[in-house]
Amino acid sequence: MSFAVKLISWYREKGRDLPWRATHDAYIIWLSEIILQQTRVEQGMPYFHRFVEAFPMVTKFAEANEEDILRLWQGLGYYSRARNMHKAAKMVVNDFQGIFPNTYEEAIRLPGVGEYTAAAIASFASNEAKAVVDGNVYRVLARYFGIKEPINSGHGKKMFAEIAQEMLDGENPGIYNQAIMDFGALQCKPKNPLCADCIFQMECVAFQERFVDVLPVKLKGKGSRNRYFHYFIIMEDEQILMSKRGLGDVWTNLYEFPMIETAEDRSKLDLMTEADFTEYFEEDTVLTIVGKQIKHVLSHQNIYARFYVVGNPHALKKKKKSWNYHYYEKIDKLAKHKLIFSFLEKNEHLISAKQLE
Repeated sequence: MSFAVKLISWYREKGRDLPWRATHDAYIIWLSEIILQQTRVEQGMPYFHRFVEAFPMVTKFAEANEEDILRLWQGLGYYSRARNMHKAAKMVVNDFQGIFPNTYEEAIRLPGVGEYTAAAIASFASNEAKAVVDGNVYRVLARYFGIKEPINSGHGKKMFAEIAQEMLDGENPGIYNQAIMDFGALQCKPKNPLCADCIFQMECVAFQERFVDVLPVKLKGKGSRNRYFHYFIIMEDEQILMSKRGLGDVWTNLYEFPMIETAEDRSKLDLMTEADFTEYFEEDTVLTIVGKQIKHVLSHQNIYARFYVVGNPHALKKKKKSWNYHYYEKIDKLAKHKLIFSFLEKNEHLISAKQLE
């Protein structure tokens, strides 16, 4: 029995029942694939349903305001995905007459759609014989064949892409692709894989030679830089001061509290002597620290954030152009990045308008 036949047989018995697998609609498949990039299925599922409900057709997505899309996206992170989705939807309307492309060559032209996503759309929507290669696929193939070539090296990527295409079931590429991804997610897991009852136990090189735990091999990326953000919660007359981030840095066009960035970590007293602080705040500003410092990890950046309630809002001498007051009860309508969104969820009782009046 071939690898593909055994894999598909396993999938029919143990594969996941996911809503986007019940359709061949390329638009719905695209939605699910973009949402699930670097996101666990359990976390992405509510977002998938939310987007399908808000934008049942690609034309509705294209017509939406970016801010509404970002607000629905908040909490997922990697906001460039949401912006690229908006660009892609507009491109589908303008270049494909509103019909979402279901072939690899057309889908890969869309913003935010790479080789993996194009292959997923093409194979799931139209059964095109294109192999998907994601983290799960890398892991399964690396262990099955005992490949120690780094999966993120140029040679490694090419090697795995060729092997994945060779292993693909040409008659059932869509089902095969779903099967190998599920097998990696449920059976051949990154940690504690279920080798004891694996259908490929006898053929798996890594299992037979006892080096499952070291595969797949991945080259270490460049180091991350540390950044120190100090957020100020300033409320007056049931309004809260919010800042909209500009272009050229993380979280473009998303909302957060007014913030000062320092080159190194600073205590509250040291922060109050910083030039940026004294430019905007009076010397008698009353700051109350909310919670502990939060570490938020981004690609190649570690954000260390502290939050302070400003007890005397009139101590604010001037505002940046990006700082504006919004009614606190309506800030859920503002698209906020994950750090702020999560903070508000956990600390709403501490900074509610009633308690800061």
